[in-house]
Amino acid sequence: MSGFATLSWRESWRIARRDLDGGLRGLRLLLVCLFLGVATLATIGSLTSAITSELATRGRVLLGGDVEIGMTQRQASPAEHAQFAAMGRVSDTIRTRAMAQRVGLAEGAPGSVLTELKGVDQAFPLYGQMKLADGRYRPLAADAVIIDRALADRLLLKPGDRMIYGDASFRVAGLIADEPDRVGEGFTLGPVAIVSLDGFKRTGLLQPGALYKAKYRIRLSPGVDPVAMVERLKARYPSSGWEYKDRDHAAPGAVRFFERMGQFLSLIGLAALVIAGIGVSNGVASYLGMRRGSIATFKILGATSADIARIYLLEIGAVAGLAVIAGLVAGALLPIALVWLVRDVLPIAPGVGFFPIPLVSSAAYGLLIALAFALPPLARARRQPAAAQFRGGIETRGRIDRPTVLQVAAAGTAVVALALLTAREPVFAAAVLGSVGAVLLILLGIGSAIRWASSRLPRPRRPLLRLALANLHRPGAQTVALVIALGLALTLFVTLAAIQTSLNSEITRAVPQRAPKQFVLDIPSEERARFVSVVKRQAPEAKLNIVPSLRGTITAYGAQRVADLPQIPDKAWFLRGERGVTYSQDLPEGSELVDGAWWPADYAGPPLVSLDREAARTLGIGVGDTLTVSVLGREIVARIASLRQVNWETMGFNYVMVFSPNTLRAAPHSLTSTIDMDARHEGPVSRALLKAFPSASVIAVSEVLGQVRKILDQMATAILLSASVAILAGIAVLVGAIAASRQARSYDSVILKTLGATRWQILAAQALEYGLLAATLCLLALGLGTLAAWYVIVEVFAFRWAPDWGAVLATLGAGAVLTLGIGLIGSLPLLAVRVAPALRRL
Repeated sequence: MSGFATLSWRESWRIARRDLDGGLRGLRLLLVCLFLGVATLATIGSLTSAITSELATRGRVLLGGDVEIGMTQRQASPAEHAQFAAMGRVSDTIRTRAMAQRVGLAEGAPGSVLTELKGVDQAFPLYGQMKLADGRYRPLAADAVIIDRALADRLLLKPGDRMIYGDASFRVAGLIADEPDRVGEGFTLGPVAIVSLDGFKRTGLLQPGALYKAKYRIRLSPGVDPVAMVERLKARYPSSGWEYKDRDHAAPGAVRFFERMGQFLSLIGLAALVIAGIGVSNGVASYLGMRRGSIATFKILGATSADIARIYLLEIGAVAGLAVIAGLVAGALLPIALVWLVRDVLPIAPGVGFFPIPLVSSAAYGLLIALAFALPPLARARRQPAAAQFRGGIETRGRIDRPTVLQVAAAGTAVVALALLTAREPVFAAAVLGSVGAVLLILLGIGSAIRWASSRLPRPRRPLLRLALANLHRPGAQTVALVIALGLALTLFVTLAAIQTSLNSEITRAVPQRAPKQFVLDIPSEERARFVSVVKRQAPEAKLNIVPSLRGTITAYGAQRVADLPQIPDKAWFLRGERGVTYSQDLPEGSELVDGAWWPADYAGPPLVSLDREAARTLGIGVGDTLTVSVLGREIVARIASLRQVNWETMGFNYVMVFSPNTLRAAPHSLTSTIDMDARHEGPVSRALLKAFPSASVIAVSEVLGQVRKILDQMATAILLSASVAILAGIAVLVGAIAASRQARSYDSVILKTLGATRWQILAAQALEYGLLAATLCLLALGLGTLAAWYVIVEVFAFRWAPDWGAVLATLGAGAVLTLGIGLIGSLPLLAVRVAPALRRL
């Protein structure tokens, strides 16, 4: 071959394929980095889609009807029920928290257990099938109950045994295997038990002011639009304060949680893919460095820069395509395994399915990242003359050309646009991507500064230290890539440690120190004095905080009706459904008055309300504005008299809304109390209260903390698993930086050995180099990692910021040692380079 004409794509592919026939050596790093990033994104996206699509597909079953109307502390009037029945077949249910007691003592069984008691009518369920572990479900008799297996295990019950709710005794008719509308019911504090509506009435739990919820599910005729039916009900009963759901939004809380968690984890995966892109760049640079001889030969034979770019772009594209396909296969299959592994902690078992949208978006991310990070080293290689290619081991590579800069910018813009267009919350996605970009730019700047500073520092007398400093700025040095790799890895270690310890400390340290031992619900309002007497008889040292308890729904603030909002803001959680409300003559415990004034003890004027300061800030209202709340079906328009700072972490009674006593005192309500006492008195107090007040519910705070801990542990595990991929990508970048500089370091190693240096001296110089970088980056990683973890804990999940700094610093130290170890292990092959053969190749 005397020379090249401009090669066609087919001819270029023939050369590229022949080059790849020798194996993927040099491109394995590109393959690993892209596979990790694409597989993570595809897995998270597929799993989230599987769960949310299952929630949407099974909307009727999960809701228990096409439309659901919920009301608190009251049941529908005959006229209202007739209106529901005119729309379709109606099923009535009632739910409340109630204490279950076993009839007869059983060794090892507790005296009572807090449960969710549900009363159902003969039409239940309208959709789906109620399944029992030992037989077919039939409408329940007035003295029959079916119970969750967890309740059976705790009270040591089996079918045929008897148990007590309130004033009524029930026979266990079976164990629940599947409650079709379980997810639609939302969060519960205990296992479920189901009785008939007649059985529910026998318990005596439906006292005036008792905290229970009535739900009316409607099965509409075929072709009837549930959204239109809901709008008709809202128009007919504008001030009812009812909660509405339709089959397309059967479990909005669960959908919102999984979508947000999925988006957060997907952005972590995208950050991991961006980090992996640096590994792609290093891998491509290393591979092209190994091909310098071939590239120079091509150019001597007449190949143009375009020919070189086309050949190696095809090689890189082929390997990137293989990595993306493998990542997509893993992303499609891994969710099946994950669902099987965590099926017990998911609210609903997603079905096996193929979800093209997350797979396509993951593939697009992978290819765009590969293109953006592969183009710069490829541009340098194709622009260097043949002579410069032969001197590549000791000659600094030139800058990339302007067209390449524009191509990289276009690919980066496409990545950002894709992330924002597919995000549920574009502002949040932009913040995360901006943060990742800012961290990369900071590390890039620091790497350049270290390289510049090390070239201008006085030369140390010690040879090893002088050599370590020279390694930071010599031609071909990978200082910037090493700084990015080490900085990212250490930052991620700090971020994970701060998130994990902050979640743990919120439960294990901060909360228990301030939490009462028990909550007691549904105390008859006229029995306050007897309640205090019963508690003090068993625990004289007990401290009680007793407050009136009602439920209300905010229907308007100022001139804005909540029903007219196109979407409820994420931070306005108190607008979603009913919330606890109370009244008080004095400022409640755990609250601090920050604006306005408290009402006088004898106040008897128009309704006043004190509002949580954060809630007021979210709604854009303040002292003097009005707040409209529906309580027991009646709208109350109250003027905001004051704003309070509520200390939610105390786990006492922290109400968003506290009314003046004259507003709600005459409404039917019950009392709720916290009891702080010695732990040894918890059992006697519980038994005495249940005997004196059968309709009351006693909640042990330890049980609540246990459920919260379980949820937080699951969240922390998901974050850890996703961020681990980012750490692996950071380690891959570190390995890639070492690989990219291996040829130059091999040259240095040979020269040093020729001059008499030992293997251990060469390794010691490497250790000093990495040690200087790690020491420089530890403080930066601590700052960046802490900031990232704070944002996740406080802004994303709205938890209290309370990391364990000892654990964070220990993790940072361990991470530094780990990354240093990886760097030294990657340097070991340099020690095996033989001097004579290497000199003959120079």
